Amino acid sequence: MADTPSRTGSPVHHDTDLIVVGGGPAGCAAVRTAAGVGMRSVLIDPDRLCRNLYRIPVLNNVLGGHTGGPALADAIAEELRGTELCRLELGRYVTELRADEDRVTVTVDDGVRLTAPYAVVATGVAPLQPRDVGWITDPGGLSLSPLWQVGADDAEGRTLLVLGGDRPIGTFLRARPAADVRLLVAYPAADAYKVEEVREDPRVVLLPVEHLTLGSAEGAAVSAEVVGLGGERRTVAADAVHLSIGNAPTAPPGDLVRGADGYCPPAGQHPRVIVAGDLRSARFQRIMTAMGSGGEAALRAYYAARELPV
Repeated sequence: MADTPSRTGSPVHHDTDLIVVGGGPAGCAAVRTAAGVGMRSVLIDPDRLCRNLYRIPVLNNVLGGHTGGPALADAIAEELRGTELCRLELGRYVTELRADEDRVTVTVDDGVRLTAPYAVVATGVAPLQPRDVGWITDPGGLSLSPLWQVGADDAEGRTLLVLGGDRPIGTFLRARPAADVRLLVAYPAADAYKVEEVREDPRVVLLPVEHLTLGSAEGAAVSAEVVGLGGERRTVAADAVHLSIGNAPTAPPGDLVRGADGYCPPAGQHPRVIVAGDLRSARFQRIMTAMGSGGEAALRAYYAARELPV
């Protein structure tokens, strides 16, 4: 329990020092940092800790010697289970987050309300679908699976149409350096900088497009009508189609301020709400930047509670 003075001078009772919404790398870093400066925290997540890390087979851009997402996720989860000042509330959804002059109030799916002087929101992002972007027409309204969900047996000897040029394509290929797979990567001009890391892989055929219309599937095969950047038209065929078109922010309902792109810029939030991790911007979706922003968010709450400048 924690008490902080209100502007009227009377103490305000809180359930904890810091509420952290989201159990990915940013949220986990926030509670570890908070514990390091003596702050109690409650971490809320609807799933297990670092659930998305378990879907990343190969890592080459994090410190600590971890070369795969599952090993890193296991290590983080073990550390948090041993963090005495952190209470984990897993399997819980946040249904509302409200901030006022003296506190942040978070309501979870069973109706319980928790309060703290500050909250860190690090709920991250979820995969976009074709209907969410303007450069794809999908008459069937399909919900397609992302490329990173494709197993080795489903890739071997096959041609896969990949919608979008987001960076998980590189992870997919690094995890299968000897796989006999061909990727037809259709992407808009805005994704041109993202495909640079896979441009030289002989298994990749890059298809910059103005527009793509998914056609009907026959058996397991799929086809698409493609309009290139110069207006040229062609039909492409593949054994299956998967997504790599990016993600959409998954902020909880309530007092978070969203930008035009749906993300929650930290500078625009209530002073008691601190945004961390992928929820901040599409430009900073990296494990290392998420961890750093989570740690910084906890320190911001720590210094603000003591009225010290950041």
